[in-house]
Amino acid sequence: MKTNFLFVVLGLFIGSAEAQSHLVNIVAKSEAQAVTPMGASSTQKNQAKPNVIIIMTDDHGSIDLNSYGARDLHTPNMDRLAKEGVRFTQFYAAAPICSPSRAALLTGKTNLRAGVPNNMPHPDNAAKTGQYGLPTEQVTMAEMLKGNEYRTALIGKWHLGERLQNLPNAQGFDYFFGHRNGFIDNYSHFYYGPGIHDLYRNAEEIYRPGEHFTDLMLKEVKSVIDNDAGSPFFIYWAFNSPHYPYQGAPRWLEHYKDLPTPRKEYAAFVSDTDEAIGKILDYLDEKGLTENTIIVFQSDNGHSKERMANWGGGNAGPYRGSKFSLFEGGIRLPAIIRYPKKIPAGEVREQLVMQMDWFPTIAELTGSKFKESIDGKSLMPLIKDANSKTLHDVVYWQIGNYRSEESQWVVRKGSWKLIGNVTEPLAKGESSAAELPKLFLVNLEEDVSEKRNVAAEHPERVEELLQLHQAWIKKVRAEMKKPD
Repeated sequence: MKTNFLFVVLGLFIGSAEAQSHLVNIVAKSEAQAVTPMGASSTQKNQAKPNVIIIMTDDHGSIDLNSYGARDLHTPNMDRLAKEGVRFTQFYAAAPICSPSRAALLTGKTNLRAGVPNNMPHPDNAAKTGQYGLPTEQVTMAEMLKGNEYRTALIGKWHLGERLQNLPNAQGFDYFFGHRNGFIDNYSHFYYGPGIHDLYRNAEEIYRPGEHFTDLMLKEVKSVIDNDAGSPFFIYWAFNSPHYPYQGAPRWLEHYKDLPTPRKEYAAFVSDTDEAIGKILDYLDEKGLTENTIIVFQSDNGHSKERMANWGGGNAGPYRGSKFSLFEGGIRLPAIIRYPKKIPAGEVREQLVMQMDWFPTIAELTGSKFKESIDGKSLMPLIKDANSKTLHDVVYWQIGNYRSEESQWVVRKGSWKLIGNVTEPLAKGESSAAELPKLFLVNLEEDVSEKRNVAAEHPERVEELLQLHQAWIKKVRAEMKKPD
């Protein structure tokens, strides 16, 4: 302890913040080795822990992998994960838009309980909404794993706030390489709505004009893997693809030349992403790390029909809706977990699971601890037993703000799903068959495409689900200290 004290005192006399940080790391490492039982070093102890890579694609349609039903795409590497792991057919994102979905992933909570009711506004508008980013008091998966001696890195898209206290390095990530906002041009790295350059290494703005962002991310992911510090790694690899602008490699555009626009451009970006994932899977093989690395794969929300996405490109298959909508096509997404040591290969689970479930699942698999009250449940019982019941009897969504009358929301119990303040973005040229109702009831076992609103036929079911939603949002508002 005296030695550690001297290190800290010496640090006070060194002007470099980096040097002080280095000394603190020495102290922490020394203390960790001192308490390791049976004389084993902390390095030996840590090497037994699995590495973790979470891969999140962006605006990736519900069936846009071959393993999920796509017949016009080439996705062998995403499908390799499915062949070597467990694939979920009824996996739900916490929100149909970027920021709330990412907040739920990192905290294990619904987006409202995580403090992110809507997409992050541009910083100039943050003061108007009071939404500056993922609140600092929220405990992220990175912070949880960092507490278990993991080295943590975010490569890719953040989109959870731009104040220093809301950026990745203040939210548990030792290292950050990527962009802070919702999307960038992949060659210039400009967020070209407001025309802001947006490429950072930690807090330092860097310039790599002409280099495709996917290629830059590949180098960074490999670098984190190679940085063998005797500790397991956690990499949150947050792709900005196939989010617009669709900028897949020319060879993939040539591959899909016979597809119509915008499917062709979207497909090229999907395969470009798949190829990058394959390179990392091969790299793990080369390094002998595959067996001891957990890989989670999912999309953040459904495909986009926005103007900047050329009004589409993605495919929700039998599901109605897309990004921004709480119909199934906005939230029911591809999701896979692979971990050869403990996860069976080539299996499918059809039970309802939620995005927040990754947090406690990763905690269980890595032996990490958390004290927070979360909404997710470990998927391991369900993964081990295909006949297990769903872990969630009732599930809830709400996006917009904390007022249900101003927000789109959903409550689902069993196969019954009630949507409030229905939203359904349409592509150019599409038209809605009828005016969207305030309340839309569907039984997903009978109508997974959500074609018919049966609210008028089942008023008792509407009332039951409405009361569940009202009780839930009242509890959430009280917890988040939102005034009536």
